[in-house]
Amino acid sequence: MSLKRYFAWAVRTQIVRSDPTSVVKFVPKEATAPRHLSNEEESALVAAVNATGTLRDRTIITLLFHTGLRARELCTLTRKQVYLGKRNGTLRIIGKRNKVRDVPLNATARSVLGRYLETLPEEGPYLFSSEKTQGALTERALGHLITKYARAAHLADVSPHDLRHRFGYRMAEVVPLHQLAQIMGHDSLDTTMLYIRGTKQDLQQDVEKIAWI
Repeated sequence: MSLKRYFAWAVRTQIVRSDPTSVVKFVPKEATAPRHLSNEEESALVAAVNATGTLRDRTIITLLFHTGLRARELCTLTRKQVYLGKRNGTLRIIGKRNKVRDVPLNATARSVLGRYLETLPEEGPYLFSSEKTQGALTERALGHLITKYARAAHLADVSPHDLRHRFGYRMAEVVPLHQLAQIMGHDSLDTTMLYIRGTKQDLQQDVEKIAWI
């Protein structure tokens, strides 16, 4: 990149007549698959929050696992964005660049969210408020919350985005990619396709299935 920029400048200023780097192509960077939490890791994290966590914390982790929300989207959720029916439910999400999408809620998410809503005061605008400021829960505080229960579950370096990725991987097994992109708020199917790319662990397990010696 440095040589290309230098020779482009040299050609413009007529120091040289031609650019010898024009035929050099960059090596394309292959997009890597996001981290894929295993069934055991998800179960351990859920068990940890169920054992010692508050209803608020259990609701947060359940929603992240079952809706694939971004950290900012979860932190800024308000009552007005929630619809719960007897057999269905949705979250009206305001995502990147203020794009609005409806995220469906499955029975697990509806159940824990319904119980949690019953405990909230009527005057509070945010679903998950900060215990210190009473304002919206910050993304940093959310990260600390996930880290707390990950450590209790003996898991390393788990972030809110890892829970979003877990949702993406599980849904990609049963949902068409264009529908998954709509649920997760992806602008491009290229982003959604990362969830059907095998991780190193996936590929290792696949080749082990055909070991014949």
